[in-house]
Amino acid sequence: MAEKDSDAKAAKAKAAAAAAKKAAADAKAAKSAGPSLAVSDGREAAHPVPRLKARYGEEIVPAFLSRHGWKNRFQVPRLTKIVVNVGVSEARDNIQALDGVREELALITGQWPQLRRAKKSISNFKLREGMPIGLRVTLRGDRMYEFLDRLISTSIPRLRDFRGLEPRGFDGTGNYNLGLREQMIFPEINVEKSLKQHGLNITFVTTAGADALSLELLRDMGMPFKAVKAAESPSAGRE
Repeated sequence: MAEKDSDAKAAKAKAAAAAAKKAAADAKAAKSAGPSLAVSDGREAAHPVPRLKARYGEEIVPAFLSRHGWKNRFQVPRLTKIVVNVGVSEARDNIQALDGVREELALITGQWPQLRRAKKSISNFKLREGMPIGLRVTLRGDRMYEFLDRLISTSIPRLRDFRGLEPRGFDGTGNYNLGLREQMIFPEINVEKSLKQHGLNITFVTTAGADALSLELLRDMGMPFKAVKAAESPSAGRE
């Protein structure tokens, strides 16, 4: 009788251990899968956490804490959003010029652009208030990290005669502006089907609050900045 009780307890303990192991495996799989995304037919499909987002949490944050002697990980600056702007001056005379630029910008960012209109009339530029003059995309979350990863690893290396990004594009509060002369550097663009070359401006909005910290953050993420001389270095970071 005692042997049966001991065998039953052993089997029960073994089943509990197997269930705990399965639950831990499921939790790990759910964590690695990340949040779900709605696809075109209305279903939701799990997708992996962007590698740059994972690298930020696993490598960049501990490195910041070690270098600056901080104890709270929330002191570490982070990206909050990336804003991509494209001006389309041809839209003043031909509104259909926006269509091609809109499709290209959607391919580049993975998000449908927002139409931007003139806020006031300027007679010298033949501009009237409310006239469509540009497009804007604001990226946050996983799409932001995925866009930045593609920009760093694929698009920037395709710049002609590239010598590094200019570190003087910071605005004094930790945000960085990058101007690109052509959209052809993005591999999503089909050069043969593109109607016209146009530039775009990319703004990286951070919580750094100081240019030096923002430069350090973006450099750790892989942005290939030029070497900064001591006399040209951005202002010091937070204490």
